[in-house]
Amino acid sequence: MNPQVIDDLIRLLGRAHVLVEREDLLPYSFDATAALRKVPEVVVFPATTAEVSGVLKLSQAHKVPVVARGSGTGLSGGSVSVEGSIILCLVRMNQILEVDARNFTLRAEAGVLTQAIFDAADSAGLFYPPDPGSMKVSTIGGNVAENSGGLRGLKYGVTRDYVMGLEVVLAGGDIARLGNKCVKDVAGYSLKDLFIGSEGTLGIVTEVLLKLVPKPAAKQTLLATYARMDAAAASVSSIIAAKIVPCTLEFLDKKTLRCVEAFARVGLPQDAEALLLIEVDGHPAAVADESERIRALCTGNGATSVRLAQDAAEAARLATARRSAFSALARMKPTTILEDATVPRSELSSMIRFIEATGEKHRLEIATFGHFGDGNLHPTFLTDERDTAEMERVHAAMREIFAFALSLGGTITGEHGVGLAKKAFLREQLGDGSYALMKQVKRSLDPLGLLNPGKVFDP
Repeated sequence: MNPQVIDDLIRLLGRAHVLVEREDLLPYSFDATAALRKVPEVVVFPATTAEVSGVLKLSQAHKVPVVARGSGTGLSGGSVSVEGSIILCLVRMNQILEVDARNFTLRAEAGVLTQAIFDAADSAGLFYPPDPGSMKVSTIGGNVAENSGGLRGLKYGVTRDYVMGLEVVLAGGDIARLGNKCVKDVAGYSLKDLFIGSEGTLGIVTEVLLKLVPKPAAKQTLLATYARMDAAAASVSSIIAAKIVPCTLEFLDKKTLRCVEAFARVGLPQDAEALLLIEVDGHPAAVADESERIRALCTGNGATSVRLAQDAAEAARLATARRSAFSALARMKPTTILEDATVPRSELSSMIRFIEATGEKHRLEIATFGHFGDGNLHPTFLTDERDTAEMERVHAAMREIFAFALSLGGTITGEHGVGLAKKAFLREQLGDGSYALMKQVKRSLDPLGLLNPGKVFDP
């Protein structure tokens, strides 16, 4: 990198907030995506929107790419460095600026942790529903950039459904403020939605205005076990057909639940082929009624047992066990590749059977868990990236899994994003016309192609 760029960055941000030594840069050479890494040449830590604007103006002047980053929990390589780029890390922008209980909103800088957003809302008697698995360490700016989902997506939706406004720094350094606290606003294009899920390729989100909702008065957790995976899928279909929308409706296959039990030790059965973890919330009377109806539906569809959490502590243990699925599986092999494919709920059995058969075909160990209620599955490859032959089989299996998901009317990613990991499959899903339109939007907002280049699609 041109030494003048480094000098300019130091003048703008101060020497303490510009990293250039290799040992300091190594932690920023990867995110949570397996087998993708690139050591950057410089990492900077702005503390204000004005400083982010200054960095992007330097980027334009020197024709240097910029890759935005939060906590680095992404699972599609979206924050991995590219050649000759500045890593723009927003973790110093970590202030909750306002909790407005009268308007049910919260305003926060991009580097605030998702858990802190939830806790601040909870302290005000309100509720921020999106709950990605990494919520204790992921940042709200990263959640917006990836349009993160989570366990509560079935009932409450994803990050996009709670973003009322954004502050975004554009490629040339201009600052745009999009949206407001108004429940209704149809003035002009809905530009904020363009930046949600754009993975830092169109602009850098520096501030977020979020919608909050009233806190549910009650909740109940159920654990249903099955000797056959098809029976678990049938239970999901029956619950939805009965017009019951649980807060969470989670699935673990036999391999995952055994690993989770060995890790969390919460009393999960070791002989089941499938497990459903279901949570309902709302008015106490409605929760009691829906819990009983769900128990009857699960039993009627062949559940070998249905257990109700006896108190909040047991419910929290069960939820924690589900959230620990990735950590539990990561103990099994040197490399854990957590994938993400979504299909219509009616196709879940077919998708899971195909994943199992694909693992056998390619002699791979694949565990599957995910959000059964919204059709979002996480086939997880337990492998070793040092084994070149096995990694070739892993990539071949991934291609087949994504192709099958698309054939069922699904998508290559329900919540992890495209990034580097899935850009090869994007055109197949979108088709040529939509794919070309996305590239046209990119060229319009980032004509020099300096914002996170090579992510989502090739330059």
